[in-house]
Order: sequence, then structure tokens, then C-alpha cells
Amino acid sequence: MSDHPGHPVDRAEADAGTVADPTAGFSSNVGTAITTPTSGQTDRATWIGMPDERPPRLGFFTDTSVCIGCKACEVACKEWNLVPADAGPTGSGSTRMADLDLLGMSYDNTGHLGASTWRHVAFVESHHSSGPQKGDVRWLMASDVCKHCTHAACLDVCPTGALMRTEFDTVYVQPDVCNGCGYCVPACPYGVIDIRPDDGRAFKCTLCYDRTKDGLTPACAQACPTESIQFGPLDELRERADRRLEQLHVAGVAEAQLYGRDPDDGVGGDGAFFLLLDEPEVYGLPPDPVVTTRDLPAMWKRAALAAAGLAAAVAASFLGRS
Repeated sequence: MSDHPGHPVDRAEADAGTVADPTAGFSSNVGTAITTPTSGQTDRATWIGMPDERPPRLGFFTDTSVCIGCKACEVACKEWNLVPADAGPTGSGSTRMADLDLLGMSYDNTGHLGASTWRHVAFVESHHSSGPQKGDVRWLMASDVCKHCTHAACLDVCPTGALMRTEFDTVYVQPDVCNGCGYCVPACPYGVIDIRPDDGRAFKCTLCYDRTKDGLTPACAQACPTESIQFGPLDELRERADRRLEQLHVAGVAEAQLYGRDPDDGVGGDGAFFLLLDEPEVYGLPPDPVVTTRDLPAMWKRAALAAAGLAAAVAASFLGRS
């Protein structure tokens, strides 16, 4: 058994690329994934066409306290999903080692998530804020990824249905349906999804849908040597995260906190959430993310009232002249 606190995955199963199949007993294929309307995102049971019996919601729990910054997840993600080289800070996108386009500022050469970076390991130089090492310099490492939000604004604004919700409650991009409009890019409160410059379409993490539908672990979690990236049913991951947070607090790591775990936050909770060792802003994460389409119904209502008022004023002016 694994010696990682609270992690039940057997190493033999992990080495084989599988965990206890959370989808056992359910048929799963790309054709059965459900596209949800905006009103359907608040309650999975109300989704149109969703069968009475559904597989559990799947997701990631990333425990940054055991991340070593090896970038195995980044490499595995690119290898499995055939993600091309990043455009880089100068936009060269070269794959030749001599021309490799690096940031030149840090060990963190990818910089941020994007259309060709679906996993990004951040290297953050920080200081201990408490305990006997208070004030000492430390490295904070965290593997960032699409959050697969409960209330996904990118899905709301997509005009073609290229962004859809799968039967595992993950948010998936269908490249063959995407028209490259880019509406999803500013809609994401985390700045995850992006347009690939030489392609024109939007791309992001798929939570390895082609693997999860067959009961396999996503490539990034499979490659992680410290089990910092944990995959499974979201309810189980939340329980595991709560236990891990308690362990760290007992050990004196008072600044440890969970990010994206709360189902009552501004996006309804994330399908990929994190245990952080400092404030979210230190890792480049928004402290209080809110689904950007939250106010759309009220905005449309006000616009309709304004239009009706304008029409009434115009009509009144013409009637007054007569």
C-alpha cells in the first residue's frame, strides 16, 4: 500500500495505470456526453437527457505539500495528449533544443497554463510566514490545471457547443466543433483556456477523457512520483483532502489551506482543487473566483427594460407630435 497519508491507491494498481474503477457498471463513450444548458449547471439531476443512474463526479486533488517540481505531469500530459510545443515568450514555438524558447527567469519555464500547456508546475520563491523557520526563503511548487468548475462560464458562453459537460461532470472541448471565436477565453475566471495561435481553436485539459471513460488514471496523476496529484471520485477526494489538511495543521503548518474545495464558493466548487501552503495569490490564483456569467440574466433583464423604455419614449414622442 502507498505510504502517502490518506491515499488508498495500491502502487501495483497505480503502476498498471488503473485505480479501483470509479466508472464500473456504467457505459461510457464520447457520444453519450451531455451538453448542459446554463440552467442545468446548478443541479446535476436536472440535466436534460441524463440517465437516472450516473457515474460519480471525477476530479483531481493536488496536494502541493508533497510536490517536488519534477514536471513529470507536464511531460506526461503532452506525451499522452499529443500537445505541441508552447509558443513561448517570443512566440517561436520551436522544438529544436538550440532554439528552445525559455522564460530565462526561473525553473518555471512554461510560465502559465495555455492552449499548449494543460499542466503547469509553478515554482514560487516565497518565505515561511510562521513557525521556527519564519522569514526563511522557501520554494512553493504546485501543479496547476483546469479547475473543471461546477458552474463553468466557458461552457455557458460557447456558441457552438464545442465545450460540453461529460458524464463524469468534467468540462471537455470538442476541437472539431470549436470555431475559434474565443468567447471562452475571457469567460474563464482562472485564465485557463486559450486559443492556439497556429491553429485558431481553443484547447485546455480534458481530464484525459479518453482514459477516464475506460477506467484509467489521467496521464498526469499516473506519472506523479509523490502522488501530489490524486485522481478519483470528487466526494472521496474532498474527504481525503480534509484529513490531509488536519494532519498538516496538527504538524504545525498553520498556513495550509484548501482551495476550490468549497461547493459554496463563487464557481460552485472546483472539480480540480488544491491544498496550498500559502495564500492563493502567492501561487497566481484568484483569491475569490466567481463565475463570470453569474450576472448575465440580470444584465439581459436590465437591457430588455432599457430597450422597452426607449421604445416607449420614441413612441410617445411621435404620438405627441400628432
